[in-house]
Amino acid sequence: MRLDKFLKVSRLIKRRTLAKEVSDQGRILVNGVQAKASTNVKEGDELTIRFGQRIVTVRIDSIKETSKKEEAAEMYTTLKDERISEGV
Repeated sequence: MRLDKFLKVSRLIKRRTLAKEVSDQGRILVNGVQAKASTNVKEGDELTIRFGQRIVTVRIDSIKETSKKEEAAEMYTTLKDERISEGV
């Protein structure tokens, strides 16, 4: 499945256009490698996403074409959720 579609279906990012923009800005790593929106992801892959002052690392547990709100959180496991502090 495409990275931008996974981010939308799993509700990590609410809209697919926003998921595409974030990945094209180089703020997403798949298994430690910078990824584009069209990068294919599979179960077991690790995603590292930079949201402003936060870095979230998740592991993909399952891939579904569609999901209900309750099922979306079951598609991934959050490994790390850290804040980046502005160093002086």
